[in-house]
This record gives sequence, C-alpha cells and structure tokens, in this order.
Amino acid sequence: MSDRTTGDRTTPEPSPRPARTSAAARRRVREQQILAATRSLFDSTGVGDVQIEDIAREVGINRAIIYRHFSGKDELFALTVEGYLAELQARLEAAARSDVPARERLAAVVAAFVDYGLEFPAFVDCAQALMRLQGSELEEQLSEAALFRLGRGLSACLRSVITTLDDGAASGDFDVEDSTLLANYMYASALGALQLARIGMLVGEAQPGVPTVSRITGDDVRRFMTSSALALAGAR
Repeated sequence: MSDRTTGDRTTPEPSPRPARTSAAARRRVREQQILAATRSLFDSTGVGDVQIEDIAREVGINRAIIYRHFSGKDELFALTVEGYLAELQARLEAAARSDVPARERLAAVVAAFVDYGLEFPAFVDCAQALMRLQGSELEEQLSEAALFRLGRGLSACLRSVITTLDDGAASGDFDVEDSTLLANYMYASALGALQLARIGMLVGEAQPGVPTVSRITGDDVRRFMTSSALALAGAR
C-alpha cells in the first residue's frame, strides 16, 4: 500500500477491494442470467409448465445455485414480473405522452396495456398469480428487497394511468374521486379481460337453462376495456 503526502501529513492510499467488487458483479450477472432464462421459458412454454429444474438447465447450473440468489420459486417468478413491468411501463408512458385531451390519452394507455398482455400472455399469468396471494403471503414468500422491486415496477406502470386520470379530473373531462384506487381497479379488471381473450369464448344463455357460447377476440377486449375505462372515469 502506498502513501500520499499532503503538507506535513502522510495519508494512506485507500485500499482497493477488487475481490468483493468482483464477487458482487458476478452475483448480479448470475441473477440476470437466471431471470432471463425464466422469462424465456415463460414466453416459450407458459408459466405453468416451468420448474426450477428447467431454469437451472437453461442457465447451465445446479438448481441449488438458484436458491442462493432467490428465496424461492415465488420470489424468482415475482422478479421476472418486474422485467415485464419495466417493458410495460415504457409502452404506457409512450401512450400517455401526448398533447391530446385526457380522454384520448386514457384510451391510448388502456389499449397499450391490452396489446402488451395479448403479446405476452405469460405476463398476464404471472400478474394474476401474484394477485391471488394475500399481502401476508407475499411478505412471507418474498424478501423485503424483492417486494420493493416488485412494488416499484407496478407503481411505475400505474403512474401513467393515475396521471392521466388526474389531468382529466383537473380539466373537467373526468369525474374521479380516487385516481389511485381506480387505476388499480383498471389494472386488475384488464388482467381478467385478457383471460377472456385467451379463452376466446363468452358464455351466455339463449333462454333460461340453455347455455350458449360465442366468440371474443383481442380486438373485442381492447374496445371493451377502452370504453369501460372511460365510463369508470366518468368521461364527459
């Protein structure tokens, strides 16, 4: 270790910590490799068919190594959702960046959400799986850091909706009492509607006791969710 002389004092040079820095960097790289492999498998085979062993095989590691980076399968899947949310955030922000009236901006934001869900059905599955868990279960199964990252990703996506609703309320185009609650409701209901698009069927009755089945498409869901969002916002 060399010394640095300043005036009459000799100040030791700070000791580098290459080993610790290198280990942290390798850990981050490995985590990203695991998340990328999980995402790839989700998109190619579906969420329900992916096991920890499949992810480990995709990365070329032992499954035990995955548990050194993530507390369990639920945390790994939750942080994979974070990646989807980052992409979705970019699309929603692009849809909300406009000088058009809030009514048209809200329609564009909802359409962008629906289009993303149609393009990446694994995102819908992951998001719905998380929503089925109670808050206490999330706290038990996910680390504090993972919860923070997941919450940050979701709130960033909702920001575009909330801001658009608030702008519309301020301009008199919308009648909204709680934009945060409404944005969260829109998020949850859109996930459900996207499942209808995947199934592609609506169940009704031709007459009491006689069921009928009709078709529904992604375009149908987009139009329905857009009109529903405007109605919920009290669009004038």
